[in-house]
Amino acid sequence: MSDRYDVVVIGAGIVGLATARALTTRLPGAALAVIEKEPAVAGHQTGHNSGVLHTGIYYTPGSLRAKLCVQGHRAMTEFCQEAGLPFLGGGKVVVATSEAQIPGLEELQKRGTLNGVRGLRRIDVGELRELEPHATGLAALAVPEAASVDFAAVARHIAAHLPGDLRTGAPLEAVEIGERVRLHAGDVTCESRLVVNCAGLHSDRVARLAGATPEVRIVPFRGEYYRLSEQAAPLCRSLIYPVPDPAFPFLGVHFTRRVDGTVEVGPNAVLALGREHYRDGRPNLADVAEMLRFGGFWRLVARHWRAGSAELWRSRIRRVYARSAGALVPEVTGADLRPGGAGVRAQAVGADGRLVDDFHIQESPGFIHVLNAPSPAATASLAIGEHIADRAVRRFRRWACAG
Repeated sequence: MSDRYDVVVIGAGIVGLATARALTTRLPGAALAVIEKEPAVAGHQTGHNSGVLHTGIYYTPGSLRAKLCVQGHRAMTEFCQEAGLPFLGGGKVVVATSEAQIPGLEELQKRGTLNGVRGLRRIDVGELRELEPHATGLAALAVPEAASVDFAAVARHIAAHLPGDLRTGAPLEAVEIGERVRLHAGDVTCESRLVVNCAGLHSDRVARLAGATPEVRIVPFRGEYYRLSEQAAPLCRSLIYPVPDPAFPFLGVHFTRRVDGTVEVGPNAVLALGREHYRDGRPNLADVAEMLRFGGFWRLVARHWRAGSAELWRSRIRRVYARSAGALVPEVTGADLRPGGAGVRAQAVGADGRLVDDFHIQESPGFIHVLNAPSPAATASLAIGEHIADRAVRRFRRWACAG
């Protein structure tokens, strides 16, 4: 026997749960389920990120990433306030520490303005010191709408109020495509008219199980954090960021005051030896072998080996990590850094070795696949859910017309 649904979402991270939430609103009366391989929701990217609510200053104007980040920021702000979930405002500053970074700062302001980010303003050293007395730089961009939230708490809240079935401890093992899609996931067997793949770190594998040919492959990058000691924590009031390297899709080591009052420093971005290879975890040799067989991986290495080597060096030596942090807040030393958490980012890479910059969603018979949803996916999750729900509604309307 198998359970029958109208829609099944694979993955109970924040994107999968936000999608399920949107689907229950857009398809009233539809039978819906979420299946998750872990024993609880938010077990991977959702529960291991910095908790920053991004505004949309980094992303190419007109891209899906930019549009959904701005929409998602406003939706998440309202959601947290209405649900009484942890929310810490205060904004952030993006700091240029050299003349060479000034054009990058100007580009961020231009992008943010085009994307509709509110309240952006260029500030001088004096204003920077008023906002962040211990930060240093030549100029900065003030981003007042940036904030911190607890995305794992958001995911748990959505799951607790979801009018559908949530089946945890159900790793997907097989897919059968017919008039309906049949999923075999641990002890769960179910059938559905439509399946939404929000499997994050394993999204490309799920797509292949579904008979699709994904246009991208997931390459995992680990981000490692430190936290400031209690004595050093007052050196950061809110969020302090560097100007990012435009050739690399990561934002650099930065300071984040979290909703619990602690201050995180990081993350870096090192190649992970497994899709769930967290700090001090054991490498997954099967994941590594799969990565080495992918031609796009070697093209990625050829393009970014210098930056990758620098990240690995910073990962291994605390004083090098502290030096990166000290470029923004000079009073921070290695003695102020305490071991923090780590997260693994699901970064889609094309066959040409390029890091996919935009959110990437692909469809196949019976499926909608979310194949690239890196940061700011948590910020944008409610908007991503609505976007996927739009696609799902169109599918159901086509089926209704054909029937």
